Amino acid sequence: MRLRLDRDLCVGHAQCFAIDPDLFPIDDDGFSLVEDQEVPEDQVAAAQAGVNACPERALRLEGDA
Repeated sequence: MRLRLDRDLCVGHAQCFAIDPDLFPIDDDGFSLVEDQEVPEDQVAAAQAGVNACPERALRLEGDA
């Protein structure tokens, strides 16, 4: 599965960071620094939780689980 961020939608709530700071790094202002990346199988649940936590729907998890 791939984790993707629409930077135009991110407004810095940092809810994803609260779920998993390693998977969802942020800058000093709280904006996501997520790069388009493959998510290891053992982190898919955390990735999905972070995506679901984003109130702006700036994050997407794409692909087969």
